[in-house]
Amino acid sequence: MKKIILLIIILITGFLFAEFPDGNEILDKIDKNIFSNSSVTTVQMIIHGKRFSKTMKVKTWTKDGKDSFSEYLYPPSDKGTKMLKLDDKLWIYNRSADRIIPISGHMLRQSVMGSDLSYEDFMENKTLRNAYNAEVIADEIVFERDCWILQMTAVTSDVAYVTRKIWVDKERFIALKEELYGKSGKLLKKTDIPEVFKVQDRWYPKKMIFKDMLKSGKGTELIIDAIEFDVKIPKAKFSKAALK
Repeated sequence: MKKIILLIIILITGFLFAEFPDGNEILDKIDKNIFSNSSVTTVQMIIHGKRFSKTMKVKTWTKDGKDSFSEYLYPPSDKGTKMLKLDDKLWIYNRSADRIIPISGHMLRQSVMGSDLSYEDFMENKTLRNAYNAEVIADEIVFERDCWILQMTAVTSDVAYVTRKIWVDKERFIALKEELYGKSGKLLKKTDIPEVFKVQDRWYPKKMIFKDMLKSGKGTELIIDAIEFDVKIPKAKFSKAALK
């Protein structure tokens, strides 16, 4: 009986103090899934307001994780609006006013087209591994998948969120849930990724639901209609001339 009790204690102790994998190595694997030399993506953005929902369609070209060019295709009222990001600079082309507007400073915190995403969110261009230090703190089932929970702390000052917590699929190394915190420790935004799919040997989000915790409404959905990685994109696409 004593031997059985001792064995149970050993098993429980081993479970409680089991070693988790290295958090930074997990970040490397997530980055490998998400980042590419270039990509072309067509996305539906569904903004759920308090009284109504609005659906938009956007096509985006990206290069080296730093530069991007987006064009709104739908609805007709927003068609032709364009957004250009070159490293840490951002411009919006307003079709109705026929003006190119630089976005900087406090304007970066404004909502993009009334969504739960800010321009600051779009400006994030660092890989997770280069921007954060991560520690695995637990595991949990999310969307019927076994996940590691990572606590992430910024190692650079030029990030929008000082602290992040992500739930990472143990097998596919893609985040299925995320919480973003401000300097005060207040929860600012939440993201759920209930659907993922495999594209060119990498796992990528299919459907994402963003919620700004400081706003009313039911959040913003992003649904990937089409995506290609490592495609050739003309250099002229990433220029202010392309905005007009």
